[in-house]
Amino acid sequence: MTFRIGIAGPVGSGKTALLDALCKNMREKYSLAAVTNDIYTQEDAQFLVRSQSLTPDRIKGVETGGCPHTAIREDASINIEAIEELETTFKDLDIVFVESGGDNLAATFSPELVDLTIYVIDVSAGDKIPRKGGPGITKSDLLVINKIDLAPHVGASLEVMTRDSQKMRGDKPFIFTNLKTGEGLEKVIDFIQFHLH
Repeated sequence: MTFRIGIAGPVGSGKTALLDALCKNMREKYSLAAVTNDIYTQEDAQFLVRSQSLTPDRIKGVETGGCPHTAIREDASINIEAIEELETTFKDLDIVFVESGGDNLAATFSPELVDLTIYVIDVSAGDKIPRKGGPGITKSDLLVINKIDLAPHVGASLEVMTRDSQKMRGDKPFIFTNLKTGEGLEKVIDFIQFHLH
């Protein structure tokens, strides 16, 4: 059975950068595929192809139209279909990543679509984001706080973000990353591998 990992978060937070880095760092060890959701384009899928994250046949772009939340939550059939096509093509598939369209703090994945959820935010939106809550912040299996290098430039305190993340998430983990340099990426991979077994 293929392990399905959902990656969500606001536009520009680093979802596609995380997906790209995970694919490049895990593809030697695991058979991977990716499904990306965009409203009217296949921009994220095309980025992954250009970046050579995976071979093009392992990347499917889904155009959700209208509201991208519906395709990952209320009616996930378009994504389930894309995953099933990939599973048919690649019988040995270990992991399928499902990247949601850019969304707000309220987006969540249907449990029938994914086994594990990663929610990505970035510090440029300010250190108040974790305490604003929303299901992405409070319920995701892993919260990734990206672009930590920008914290001093936007007046965001990583200490405040740590405190608020702990308060909002309880025992659920969160990881600070700078995906440009790869800082924190190994911890994200360790988290995924822990849940695979």
